[in-house]
Amino acid sequence: MTAEIAAGPLNLADIHGTPAFVGQYWQWQGHAIHYVQAGDAHPERPPLLLIHGFGASTDHWRKNIAELQADFEVWAIDLLGFGRSAKPAQVYSGALWRDQLQDFIQTKIGRPVVLAGNSLGGYASLCVAAAEPNWVAGVILLNSAGPFSEAMSPPVSPVKRSVAKAMRTLLLSPLPSWLLFQYVRQRSMIRKTLAKVYVDQTAVTDQLVEEIRRPADDAGAAAVFASVFKSPSGDKVDTLLARMVAPLLLLWGEGDPWMNTRQRHAAFLKYYPTLDAHFLAAGHCPHDEVPSQVNELMRNWVLGLAAGSPDQ
Repeated sequence: MTAEIAAGPLNLADIHGTPAFVGQYWQWQGHAIHYVQAGDAHPERPPLLLIHGFGASTDHWRKNIAELQADFEVWAIDLLGFGRSAKPAQVYSGALWRDQLQDFIQTKIGRPVVLAGNSLGGYASLCVAAAEPNWVAGVILLNSAGPFSEAMSPPVSPVKRSVAKAMRTLLLSPLPSWLLFQYVRQRSMIRKTLAKVYVDQTAVTDQLVEEIRRPADDAGAAAVFASVFKSPSGDKVDTLLARMVAPLLLLWGEGDPWMNTRQRHAAFLKYYPTLDAHFLAAGHCPHDEVPSQVNELMRNWVLGLAAGSPDQ
């Protein structure tokens, strides 16, 4: 089922000013991993595990944790290389974050979870759900990243392809990569980028800008920035969906300038026709831009899972 939802009346000043939650640390493969835990465990309901996108952190879920903790045991985690987690010099990939999340679920949470991931976090969620079906009770994707096997964009001319390849090689060389990182980590550039990917500009607050900027000061942040763009290509989304058995909910911020949400939705539907979906009047990060709408949709859907019939 697919539904359209327009932006509703919200107390935006209050919800966008929600403070970040104080987290804890877990040691994984010798690295400190930051996570947040809130809410009480409910034996009849699966816990939620929230996974941020590229450049974000557990802070990006603060508005969701604040509301969802009333009904669920809620966890949020900083992927290795992001947020307050360690930023070692190594190869970063979907497989690495899959292993991190699998171990976290099994050793810290201890029972099957509903994974909710935005952008890169959505792709990481799919990797976990495909690899560990017994530990995943459901998957919620919010403007999820990840390529399909089939080309979803118009053909690119050989000249443009060559130029793009040359630019990528140049920018990912050590010095150009470092200079690019110094440029994009500026508050003015972060605000400019957020303004492009948020429909509601009131959601682009000083607090949000600082939450995105702060991890860039950590040792190793520049190397992570370069490594992620050099990371090996992982499994395609359709390959992961073929191995997945969990219920799937797609929440699309339809104003996302970085992806054609209707086209991507059609691709997901082709390979996973049993999914549920909603289109929201938001951009690339609907959970942060229209949190109350997202929270209600997540709450109803997960409660439906617990009752044996996902809310349609």
